[in-house]
Amino acid sequence: MNILLVYNARLPVQTYDDAARVVWWLGKTLAQMGHNVHILAKKGTVCPFATVLTLDDKKPVEDQIPAHIELVHFHYKPAQPVSKPYLITCHENCFAQCVFDRNTVFVSAQHALRHGGSVYVHNGIDFSEYGTPILEARRMYYHFLGNAEWRGKNVRGAIDLAARLGARLHVIGGTRVNFRKELRITLTPNVRFHGILNPEGRNVLLNSSKGLLFPAIWHEPFGLAVPESLYFGCPVFGTPYGALPELLGKKDTAKKRKDPSGGVMDAFYSAFGCLTVKKSELVEAIKNADGFDPQHCHDYAVAHFSSVRMAEAYLKLYAEVLNGHAIHEIAPAVNEVIEDKFLPFGD
Repeated sequence: MNILLVYNARLPVQTYDDAARVVWWLGKTLAQMGHNVHILAKKGTVCPFATVLTLDDKKPVEDQIPAHIELVHFHYKPAQPVSKPYLITCHENCFAQCVFDRNTVFVSAQHALRHGGSVYVHNGIDFSEYGTPILEARRMYYHFLGNAEWRGKNVRGAIDLAARLGARLHVIGGTRVNFRKELRITLTPNVRFHGILNPEGRNVLLNSSKGLLFPAIWHEPFGLAVPESLYFGCPVFGTPYGALPELLGKKDTAKKRKDPSGGVMDAFYSAFGCLTVKKSELVEAIKNADGFDPQHCHDYAVAHFSSVRMAEAYLKLYAEVLNGHAIHEIAPAVNEVIEDKFLPFGD
């Protein structure tokens, strides 16, 4: 099949942008499956597995689609309709009233539900780019992975959790001083900031981590940090917002633990981590990080979040639209304005 992936930025990405990495892995995997992949993206894009076309914002997208393309897959909401069969992946949250195209697919079940839709494809990772994890490695600290500049990722919360535990925290994707999106100067000595690491540096840190501290305070559409960390055998300790509960699999109702006051913690436990909105409960769960099986976490990530699994799911949707069917019978829509995008996380 001749497939065109359209992305309104440059590839490959040098940051931890989830959408850009997903587009790259999807295109690479489709090419490995034998499809002819084309990428229409911003100037400067270089790609070894696809034909690259430069996206010109001054021209209608319709005029930039080669005649032989059979399926167009947008990874943002296009400004104009196109005549070719198409699919649109929504990677972001919408906080204003909006109506989506009927061919819009979301990145998790919860993401779809919050936007009035039902069709989703979980993001997938090309784990071959991550090497073989050292699951038997000695685990000595915790890590935070993601864009620490974004308040919704809540690196402050991760730092506070580590401080309460008296544990070291390695922040991958942030700096000690941040003036860009919010003023933050972190003086805590047990926290080390690494900025954007190359794959080798990231792998070294994750191989020796006890777990991911990920107390997000917004509805995560997906959260690549979760399967990335699980791949390296790291359980996940965070909040039950957005897609995080569905990424951690089936809730283990047998894992009821007592909180410091003697009551029972109202937390989401699975075989791969714990989610709760209470810091005190999360601290107690993190203390038991060694009770999670690194091999089990790794196997789960490989089975559920590979780029092959993602590509196969998209190919089924491509077949639907090629056969003239919209993937939603009714256009998904957000009917109310979300005033406060940030959610509670406290004692």
